[in-house]
Amino acid sequence: MFGKTAAPSEREHLIIRRVAEGCKNREIADALGTTEHVVKNYLRLIYDKLGLWNRVELALWYVARQHEGSFAAA
Repeated sequence: MFGKTAAPSEREHLIIRRVAEGCKNREIADALGTTEHVVKNYLRLIYDKLGLWNRVELALWYVARQHEGSFAAA
């Protein structure tokens, strides 16, 4: 189920980390210097790329990768 296509890009990693930290789309957009709409588009791409459905699954995916050591905390 996980990792059905390419690994997340560096920008996607930043968004994934922020989601796992509990940030809202507006907060992520402000931190990255972009718009909320762009963040929503990234999230759709990330969910599709990883075979996930929502923010909770994404946060759990991130935490699991940190514990495995396969996803460095940036």
